[in-house]
Amino acid sequence: MSKIQADLIVNNAKQLVTMRGHSQKPAIGHEMERLGILEHASIAINNDQIVFVGSADEVKERYSPNLMIDATNKAVTPGLVDPHTHFVFAGSREHELELKIKGAEYLEILRQGGGILRTVRDTRATPKSELLRICTERAHRLLCNGTTTIEAKSGYGLNLKDEIKILEVISELNRAGPLALVPTFLGAHAIAPEFANKVSEQVRAICDEWIPKIAERKLAMFCDVFCEKGVFEIQDSREILEAGIRGGLRPKIHADELYPLGGAELAAEMGAISADHLLYASATGLSEMRRANVIATVLPAAPLTLMIDKYADARGIITEGVPLAIGSDLCPSCWVDNQQMVIALACYKLRLTPAEALTASTINAAHAIGKGGEIGSIEVGKKADLIVLDAPDYRFLGYRFGSNQVNTVVKNGKLVAREGRLVA
Repeated sequence: MSKIQADLIVNNAKQLVTMRGHSQKPAIGHEMERLGILEHASIAINNDQIVFVGSADEVKERYSPNLMIDATNKAVTPGLVDPHTHFVFAGSREHELELKIKGAEYLEILRQGGGILRTVRDTRATPKSELLRICTERAHRLLCNGTTTIEAKSGYGLNLKDEIKILEVISELNRAGPLALVPTFLGAHAIAPEFANKVSEQVRAICDEWIPKIAERKLAMFCDVFCEKGVFEIQDSREILEAGIRGGLRPKIHADELYPLGGAELAAEMGAISADHLLYASATGLSEMRRANVIATVLPAAPLTLMIDKYADARGIITEGVPLAIGSDLCPSCWVDNQQMVIALACYKLRLTPAEALTASTINAAHAIGKGGEIGSIEVGKKADLIVLDAPDYRFLGYRFGSNQVNTVVKNGKLVAREGRLVA
């Protein structure tokens, strides 16, 4: 029998973590530990798609590869998916580390013109071409560390011109690849300097002018809001998300991060795809999220960098039957380039099992950005996004941390990174 030509074969993985069976809906409860692991398995890829998954012997018998990646004694998983980043920004805020060490709280720094507002000034002052250069380098670091798709928010413009600039950068980065970016409009990230003490005016500008123009140009898939006490409270957040829905943007929400405001309940009311942070989410809010099929995206690096000794109740979220995803919260105050570290934090601080943490960082994260049918698992017909670990067992992702454990990255069926370097 003549063999079928394959563009690429990933051969003889000691563990092949498929995440199969969760493409229609995210894994919940005990399903999060059902990883669909195959031993001594191979993957055949043509163009950008997976065409066969099976034993190494089966693949060898059926396919002849143009390129083969040897995964002997290595674990292979889906490419990591990061469902919550503030990816496009200029400048840095290293001086704030000292302020936090000395006891300054997040909202206090913001009120003094620091935090988000500092990054807004830096990002507004940076030309689009320079933002593209900065973010291209940032994208390459993420990719080499095994992240193949991210959600990327605006939010460091806080005016229409610079919000559009940021979303255009996201669009151009996505077209250039190989990292895939899913755009979210977050014009309601903070009260802009021009709207100090005039929150209702900023809300009206966002609803009546910014969202319609961004929606008309199809620059975003989602509309997010920082729903927080003293920033955009419940009614303001509701109005912004409703305006987003009218513009065809699906709701997301920063919910109950610093105060139990009722953001989880609002996420359920609005039919949000996800509610993120959730450190202070109420039991009622989580129950309503479950009934409304809202995904809980927890961000274990955020409390760490805020220096607060409180984390989202991930175990309670799982027990409640709410789908759980994990994101990095990559931003100037939580500058983590390596999602593997976030998985480790989820294990050590949120007490997720390595299986739960990996599920939350692949297929469930894909669902949290509306991509569960395309990425997040290793199944026939899906995009060929996967990583080969320098380890024989997927559990090393939670167990060993502080270094890059990804040996090889395949994105859209192409070998794009190996041993921490991009492949030309």
